[in-house]
Amino acid sequence: MSNLKTLLLILSLVLVPLALSEPDAIQNLLRRLDSKRASSSVQEASAKALLKRLLPAHESSFQFKIVSKDVCGGHSCFIVSNNNLSSQNGPALIIKGTTAVELASGLHWYLKYWCGAHISWDKTGGAQIASIPKPGSLPPVGDEGVVIQRPVPWNYYQNVVTSSYSFVWWDWERWEKEIDWMALQGINLPLAFTGQESIWQKVFMDFNISKEDLNDFFGGPAFLAWARMGNLHAWGGPLSQNWLDNQLILQKQILSRMLELGMTPVLPSFSGNVPATLKKIRPSANITRLGDWNTVNGDPRWCCTYLLDPSDPLFVELGAAFIRRQIEEYGDVTDIYNCDTFNENAPPTNDTTYISSLGAAVYKAMSKGDKDAVWLMQGWLFYSDSAFWKPPQMKALLHSVPFGKMIVLDLFAEAKPIWNTSSQFYGTPYVWCLLHNFGGNIEMYGILDSVASGPVDARKSKNSTMVGVGMCMEGIEHNPVVYELMSEMAFRSEKVKVQEWLKVYSRRRYGKAINQVEAAWEILHHTIYNCTDGIADHNTDFIVKFPDWDPQPVPKSNISKRKRVQMLSLLAVKRRFLVQETSSDLPKAHLWYSTEEVINALKLFIDAGTEFAGSLTFRYDLVDLTRQVLSKLANQVYIDAVTAFRQRDLKAYTLHSQKFLQLIKDIDVLLASDDNFLLGTWLESAKKLAVNTRERRQYEWNARTQVTMWYDNTKINQSKLHDYANKFWSGLLESYYLPRATTYFKHASRSLREKENFKLEEWRKEWISFSNNWQGGIELYPVKAKGDALAISKSLYRKYFG
Repeated sequence: MSNLKTLLLILSLVLVPLALSEPDAIQNLLRRLDSKRASSSVQEASAKALLKRLLPAHESSFQFKIVSKDVCGGHSCFIVSNNNLSSQNGPALIIKGTTAVELASGLHWYLKYWCGAHISWDKTGGAQIASIPKPGSLPPVGDEGVVIQRPVPWNYYQNVVTSSYSFVWWDWERWEKEIDWMALQGINLPLAFTGQESIWQKVFMDFNISKEDLNDFFGGPAFLAWARMGNLHAWGGPLSQNWLDNQLILQKQILSRMLELGMTPVLPSFSGNVPATLKKIRPSANITRLGDWNTVNGDPRWCCTYLLDPSDPLFVELGAAFIRRQIEEYGDVTDIYNCDTFNENAPPTNDTTYISSLGAAVYKAMSKGDKDAVWLMQGWLFYSDSAFWKPPQMKALLHSVPFGKMIVLDLFAEAKPIWNTSSQFYGTPYVWCLLHNFGGNIEMYGILDSVASGPVDARKSKNSTMVGVGMCMEGIEHNPVVYELMSEMAFRSEKVKVQEWLKVYSRRRYGKAINQVEAAWEILHHTIYNCTDGIADHNTDFIVKFPDWDPQPVPKSNISKRKRVQMLSLLAVKRRFLVQETSSDLPKAHLWYSTEEVINALKLFIDAGTEFAGSLTFRYDLVDLTRQVLSKLANQVYIDAVTAFRQRDLKAYTLHSQKFLQLIKDIDVLLASDDNFLLGTWLESAKKLAVNTRERRQYEWNARTQVTMWYDNTKINQSKLHDYANKFWSGLLESYYLPRATTYFKHASRSLREKENFKLEEWRKEWISFSNNWQGGIELYPVKAKGDALAISKSLYRKYFG
């Protein structure tokens, strides 16, 4: 890559003018947070340590220096310059930044755009650093150096459920890698939710609630996010004292590293969710039992949690106690706290005075514990429950706290932004966020053009109150192209020309430029990564979310259109799935692009495969793209099987159903060829955290259940959340999805042979029993890849596409 061409590219795309000054309240908050940061020497040492972990041979190639915001006109920035006074053994480049995050971001930017390197999660192929020259041969940046400012102060990271879908089984070794990745991507406002149950145990015990009472309150490890939100209790639990203690230790390690790097962690606060026993201990408190959240039959063992009304004085007392206990445990590390009292839980009335008083009470609980507290709230409710949150109700909540004391996450801004229909959240500061992923599903998907332009449009809009960008995916470690572009928007003041950016991206990701790959990415840009239908992309492919329905045709005269859509929504999750309506009465998986074009892109990848022997990044993308293509093919094969069933054509039905089953087997073999698509890794990471046999069995059950049935079921009714967190993992396809489809097709085949109706309830009984046994299983699955990914992909392409 030509250094001159690269420099011109970067200068044309990223050199930014000064951002418009933020309101005084935000500026005051920024100054206060700056005062809490670690010393310059600590941050410089932390950046140096990150470099050593990433590029140990280059430990002496870079010099890091923290500088004042005054150097960049009062804004956060990084500066990369040549060390003109360096000796042969001295640092070649000097990177200056306002925090260690900016130092790491400057390093990453240099490595990407001057050395042609690429750094992604290990599970998406890891780093391509072979293109980085050896020490002493690093390319200079030009005499004038490079200065890049943040156009907005914050780069936020995480969804409140990411801790369960992705982080739940992590140890410190994995967390250290993640925090390094965060710093390199410029993330300076990360959620820090680990270990909060240990804090709550101490707080509730101060209110005379015993450890035993809390066994019914906390969820199991894989379901903590929903217990925290008051959606469920006890499911997957109880939590052992070992879990509580070790997670608190882990949280302190996480916070310590975040602070060393100059990040501002966002800590949890009290949302009103309380143990049932508190109603007995404080009978006069205004505690109500919430309604059902996605249980099959309202089982009280985990259904219907208790909410302390924010207007009750005990709410402030408990909320302040929780904030203070965190400060006691962690120190005064932040002023920003997350609270989502009304997430998927609407207030009992739409009276604006009442809503305003609730918001004020929530904030009072925070500010009594930390006088400088700022409330960070997910804005999902304004989209998911828009029927309730009309402009008067939104204003009542958003204006219930002083200006600058609330920041809203415009959670789904890449597809369904709220800022542009709410007068900039009625003047409330907000963060433009990418949601992108639900349930940690594995599917190639994105809206790259929206990511490349949306934050810029929002920031430049009239009376903009945008103060940051963010990534709020429910699960991570997929679609690295989406997250790399989104991370860059934290440092870009102008829109990105995506096609040009993708050419550079593909060269960096694979270490060289190959025409076929660049052509393939051009196709992927306007197909897979150009979803403009507005539908939230849960992976509804039939292999991983098998339709639970009677395939026999129902006369339209006997069923309303509304009811038909409900049947075909594949048991859509309340407020989380967006149903894709179809004129047909057949199930319809989400499809937003030409499959023929994407098959052509796969052929281009395969043709270029021999150029990338040994490339883990290429292998990951090849396997993922092959999986995507075959999965979409399987959707059509399933429809062909159902159509044959309805035509009572046993021969055609057998042909298509067997082809569907063979596709599951073939995709399992494909996924087994890459370490990053293995069920065994997920299960072993869960068991690794256990200290005894009971914990081992419990954690494995949690891990297995989350990615399959998810929640409760009866003998004849699957969980309403089944397959919400589905995964394309080798081992899961062969041992779980394959038996499910096999059982279904067996019952359908019997229906045809014996000329009788499809016995849906019998299938459900057989399948649900199998699923529950699988959830409680202990069989081992591989944790190492086997097979040649390129050879397997070639073979499958020939087999299915000729």
